[in-house]
Amino acid sequence: MSSNAPQIDLPLERSRLVGIILGGVSYGAYLLLTVQAMIALMQRPRHGQKIANNRRTLLCYTLITFALGTISFACNTKYTEIIWIDLRDTPGGPVALIENAMYYRINFLAICCGYVMQWLMQALLLYRCCLIWNWERYVMVPMVALYIGMIAAAIVVLVQASTGAIFYKINATLVYFAFQVAHTMLYTILVAKRLLHIRGQMKTALAEYDSSTYDTIILMVVESAMTYTVFIIIFIVGFAVHLDSLSTLCFLSINQVQGIAQLFIIIRVARGRAVTDVWPTGNTRAVPTILAFAGTTSIPAEGSNVAQVARPEQDNVNELCSVSAKFAEANV
Repeated sequence: MSSNAPQIDLPLERSRLVGIILGGVSYGAYLLLTVQAMIALMQRPRHGQKIANNRRTLLCYTLITFALGTISFACNTKYTEIIWIDLRDTPGGPVALIENAMYYRINFLAICCGYVMQWLMQALLLYRCCLIWNWERYVMVPMVALYIGMIAAAIVVLVQASTGAIFYKINATLVYFAFQVAHTMLYTILVAKRLLHIRGQMKTALAEYDSSTYDTIILMVVESAMTYTVFIIIFIVGFAVHLDSLSTLCFLSINQVQGIAQLFIIIRVARGRAVTDVWPTGNTRAVPTILAFAGTTSIPAEGSNVAQVARPEQDNVNELCSVSAKFAEANV
């Protein structure tokens, strides 16, 4: 009779319940931002051009990642219901059900969908970074290596989880999320470095050039990356020191937080909010810098000097501004 007595681990039970509630809140925010992103992406550009092809691609990307996140959250929500309602009389009680979650296929499906969603989001970061660096090999190699390492670690986690292993004891989970942190941070550093370099060249070429577009992009990239990175680090610390309640609390919202972080950038750029103008000073004409979506962009190599092509004529000034806009667009 004692073997059937429920295990008592109130912090773990509370973390599961509170975690799914916070997951519902974050999912609501994710749903709202997804709808806003879809509306913004389907709107025609301001000057009446056709909707760019990459907007359609981002629309599909947004829908696919949202569908995966929805399936993952729905499975986690259903299993939470199973813990306290359907199988509440299971030997060991809710604690045993939480710890042995991988024995139930619904949790394996939740992890699979969540991991595929994260792969797609990290793939978008990889594409952005390679595009803005003109597919330079010394940039692609470390980024691709981290991405492949991340997927390999995830496959190990999924293989072990499919055998019914206790999730909190699958050490490959730490490796997987460590790869994600490294990939995200390297992306942030490389993109910020590239944009700072080009901003310096543009300011050298044009004394009246408004560099606030680059500042805006860098700020968006850093904010988006740091939000998700800090959240993952908290999960990693909790998982590493076996604070199952903390890792459970974070894990149930981790997909939504990553989705929200990326949608902030997509929505802002799709709406064209990052638009600044240099106010006229004296006889100087304002030079606009616009952050918008674009298709294929041709970005000069880092070693090239934008200042070399600057001339007094207004046509050449506009040409430089066009190059500036392409740098901004490539980051999205």
